[in-house]
Amino acid sequence: MANAEKFIILPYRKNRGNLVPGEMRQASNSVSAEKIASAMAQRFVGVAAYAVIVDEETGDMSSPRLLARYGEIADLNAA
Repeated sequence: MANAEKFIILPYRKNRGNLVPGEMRQASNSVSAEKIASAMAQRFVGVAAYAVIVDEETGDMSSPRLLARYGEIADLNAA
């Protein structure tokens, strides 16, 4: 099983009072992920940048590690 660390940015919007994740973006490294999240912060209720472990065979993501947060975000570990 091949695992790799990937960097993602997840924006959040409000829909009927609930936080809803938007389209996930990928970044090449942690610094880039934080910069992208910062740039997106004014357009969304919340934005989070994460480092995640991806199983390259199945595409499953695990072990999210929060790099940066702006505004309201959901807890990825709660699911």
